[in-house]
Amino acid sequence: MRTPLPLLQRFHSYRLLWILATSVFVLDQLTKAWINHRLPLGTYGRPGAIPVIDGFFYLVHVGNTGAAWSMFSGRSVMLAMLALITLGAIYVWRRALSLKTRPVQISFGLLCGGIVGNLVDRLVHGHVIDFLDFHFGSYVYPTFNIADSGICVGVAIYLIWSLKNPDPAKTDATTSRS
Repeated sequence: MRTPLPLLQRFHSYRLLWILATSVFVLDQLTKAWINHRLPLGTYGRPGAIPVIDGFFYLVHVGNTGAAWSMFSGRSVMLAMLALITLGAIYVWRRALSLKTRPVQISFGLLCGGIVGNLVDRLVHGHVIDFLDFHFGSYVYPTFNIADSGICVGVAIYLIWSLKNPDPAKTDATTSRS
């Protein structure tokens, strides 16, 4: 039978995850606060958007009540509940997810920081603040934010890690010995 680790030791085991999650969350909230202060909600396109690289990259201020690419638009409460359930599931299945390994901590640190950043927006504003707007010729990429970036990069890292490590139990066994 396993003896429970003291709280500080458990926190230390997941320190990289906590550091990255906190960093993504803080950067996300600071950038959204700046956009919220600088541009009125609904600022998209000329004359209000801030051109960073004219014709390619703009700062805008839009509210998204949906998920990625505005899927499930108008379902902010349902998506907030889903975010809480996801965070709870990550906690419950942390061993099965191999959260003590470095690449997994990186991926879930980015993912959790992003989830919490967008969750706070949903609870405070009733929508997610999106502000990064990229144009590729006539194609306009869906507007997004730092939290969305953390989520996407975190998922990509975990998918790559999962493909390279199809049996996480073996990975956990080798990392727990070192």
